[in-house]
Amino acid sequence: MSANRSPAPRLTRPSLRPFAFGVALAGAATAPALVVRLAGLQPAPIVAVALFGASILGAGFLLSWGAEAAEAHVAQGVALAGLALVTVLPEYAVDIYYTLRAGADPGSDFVQFAAANMTGANRLLIGVGWPLIAILYWVRSRRSVVPLQPANAAEISFLALASLYSFAIVAKGQIEIIDTVVLAAIFGGYLWRLSRLPKEADEEDGDVEVGPAAALRVLPKRRQYALIAVLTIVAAIVIVLAAEPFAESLLAAGTQLGINRFFLVQWVAPLAGEAPEIVITVLFVLALRPAAALGALISDKINQWTLLVGFIPLFYSLARGGLHPFPLDARQHEEFFLTAAQSLFAVALLLRLRLHLLGAAALFGLFTVQFTLAFVNQADEFNTITVLTTLGWVYIALAVMLVLRDWRLLVEHARFGLLNRS
Repeated sequence: MSANRSPAPRLTRPSLRPFAFGVALAGAATAPALVVRLAGLQPAPIVAVALFGASILGAGFLLSWGAEAAEAHVAQGVALAGLALVTVLPEYAVDIYYTLRAGADPGSDFVQFAAANMTGANRLLIGVGWPLIAILYWVRSRRSVVPLQPANAAEISFLALASLYSFAIVAKGQIEIIDTVVLAAIFGGYLWRLSRLPKEADEEDGDVEVGPAAALRVLPKRRQYALIAVLTIVAAIVIVLAAEPFAESLLAAGTQLGINRFFLVQWVAPLAGEAPEIVITVLFVLALRPAAALGALISDKINQWTLLVGFIPLFYSLARGGLHPFPLDARQHEEFFLTAAQSLFAVALLLRLRLHLLGAAALFGLFTVQFTLAFVNQADEFNTITVLTTLGWVYIALAVMLVLRDWRLLVEHARFGLLNRS
């Protein structure tokens, strides 16, 4: 009888090779820039942008894999928030550098560059990152809707809160230390709320791990913790060494190529910081975990729209040697207004706990319009401000229509997300 029994399936442990290959590749990306930096070499600006940009990109992947591996040891919502926070550290480093330079020389262009990097990173995330998830999910599954979990109402609620508060900054025309306190409190409340959410069942195809870091799960916990610590420390060192030369070479490259430096800082600088997070979300989508992908980018948006914005007056004051508000000139005021309006529209699109392909197309289409017009009008400040203002009101009009349609859902999400009441 036993002779007719089918042999038991043989369980295989995941290989560490993908992780080792990924780390080696990321390390190879960081090595040339580190050699240049430590040797005190001065490559041409365009070469320096490529070298130090690749270095920051490689460090971002190391950070993201460490955070992804740590996801198994904490609550799911907190893990996604932590993953989002860690993977945008390269973005923080570049913006903090520009802010410190702005504080050291308040009348310089660095004031504009600090604001440009922050607004560009936020708008790029929603205008490109979110639509990419919807498009890839449609290609992968032929479904036009990216579903969210009920627990994602917490993220939507806190993103709505931060977005509404951002209009207070628009009204003042400057970012103050009190804004740092309020925005940090919003992010702290967000983490506190996530820590109390129950772990939800994963999406339809099960708890599928993605990326090289998934292989770390086969190791004992102590070795996992050790590797996570090593990845984080090495990546942090690389980012600290690469942030300044990358930021400076980007400006020099703009002058050399005759491209508006503000434009480069706003759109090129955030790419290195955002790329690792985008890649991780793509892997989530390909593994049929679209809610995890979109949830990670929502968390990314929350921490950028709270901590990244809130850090600016803090480091600006630090560089100036006293408490000083970070000023927003006419151009920066409208840049911030447009970013706040886009954020409000993005929240309105998620009130039904889903991102429809049409909504994603609207996000990408409006982003493409603003990006194209900003490129065309690089030398025309007046036209640029007019375009920013007009598009901002378009976002607000669309958001108001969606909120009026789904007002009850907004109230329900706020009660659950902010107050823990069903």
